Amino acid sequence: MANNKSAKKRIQIAERNRLINKSYKSTVKTLTKKTLENCEKYKKDPNEDNENLVKTSLNKTFSLIDKAVKKNVLHKNNGANRKSKINNFVKITLTKK
Repeated sequence: MANNKSAKKRIQIAERNRLINKSYKSTVKTLTKKTLENCEKYKKDPNEDNENLVKTSLNKTFSLIDKAVKKNVLHKNNGANRKSKINNFVKITLTKK
């Protein structure tokens, strides 16, 4: 346990940052899952509404990943890898007819 005031404060700051980072990571996972679900929905019923749904969810996911990388929640390579995997899945889904 911390003995001086500055160490106690650092513990509080670290805990606060941990919770913020946890929420970012959780939201990234959720949006990724929603994007993949929308891709599956598009595969079953390929129409323009579902295609727009896939594209908007992809944009939201990319935006949040970029913000997480900018705030050092995710490493830049980790963010790039996540975006690449999602984008490849979406590209395959949208090009198959």
